[in-house]
Amino acid sequence: MIRITVNGVARTADPAGPESLLTTLRDRLGLPGSKNACEQGECGSCSVILDGELVCSCLVMAADADGSEVRTIEGIDDHGTLNAIQEAMVGAGGVQCGFCTPGIVVAATHLFEANPHPTEGEIREALAGNICRCTGYGAIVRALTAVAGTEAS
Repeated sequence: MIRITVNGVARTADPAGPESLLTTLRDRLGLPGSKNACEQGECGSCSVILDGELVCSCLVMAADADGSEVRTIEGIDDHGTLNAIQEAMVGAGGVQCGFCTPGIVVAATHLFEANPHPTEGEIREALAGNICRCTGYGAIVRALTAVAGTEAS
């Protein structure tokens, strides 16, 4: 049995043997927003904020998250409405299939919490661990530079 705080709510889960935090979030706690894609930490679709750090939840053992605070895509919104990052992504056409979108929004949230006005280069660096096959990155970067108040080149 593990105890974790997920999106501000204390939760307990009973992982089935050695399983990833991603599997526990999705299958035990009913939080399907983080996506299971590569299972190797290469695509960023499963990104969460664990104790203030951006991590690929497919690479973290659930048992290692015992006592931790986790923020998933389900905890990113603005009290039931889209936040500025989500609104900008939709408005700029930075979402298509939606598979990579949760990880990108979580990574962008982590960036903007540390640096409210990142440059385009800083945005691109922050998203380097996220793979998007549908939109490319132009619309995503334009959306995030608009939130940052900087201009994409």
